[in-house]
Amino acid sequence: MRETLRTALMLSAVALVSWGTARADIYKYVDAAGNVYFTDAPLQGSRYTLEWHRESRKIAREVKPRVESSIAARGRVITSKPAPKLSQSQSQRRERYHSLVLANARRYGLSPSLLHAVIRAESAYNSTAVSRAGAQGLMQLMPGTAARYGVRDSFDPAENIRGGSAYLRDLLDMFDQDVKLALAGYNAGEGAVIKHGRQIPPYAETQDYVRKVLRFYAAERPNSFIMSAR
Repeated sequence: MRETLRTALMLSAVALVSWGTARADIYKYVDAAGNVYFTDAPLQGSRYTLEWHRESRKIAREVKPRVESSIAARGRVITSKPAPKLSQSQSQRRERYHSLVLANARRYGLSPSLLHAVIRAESAYNSTAVSRAGAQGLMQLMPGTAARYGVRDSFDPAENIRGGSAYLRDLLDMFDQDVKLALAGYNAGEGAVIKHGRQIPPYAETQDYVRKVLRFYAAERPNSFIMSAR
């Protein structure tokens, strides 16, 4: 995959600092064709040239002060309108895809709780869901987004979660790890967020979406602080 929006220094920062997911070093390789690869393990073969290697502990030390400062400045505890509990069928589907969520959270330096919240908001864990706009699968990928991240079958849970996770990772990097803006971009497109001064666009659907995901996120992490949509 060619390097697009991803900024490598922040690749796993949020997971390492805020959510305590499994730590992994990050490697950046480039092949002869100019393709860029970010991995959590060294690649074998002479076709790959290592550009840099970032240690997870060093990334965490560098980013932690900024993350804590951001939370202190903008964070609020969600105390109203708690998320409804998952139905029994939703809980069963959640468990079915939990291992894929964990694998991609580790791969892209994301919070598993955030991925679960997005999937719940997007499709309620229905891998065959299709929106009126044509978004497909668990993380409701539009055809253009699926193609952008190399997803051939959006109804394949493994491909869908991988593509959605990669997109969410890029959005977090683009908007300086601001979860609210990343979610707004996921719903309305990053262009809409930039157009409106790097703020949540004034679209009722997008604002409701951000609040909904944050409620689900809080339900996944009941003892944690989380930023709410303004």
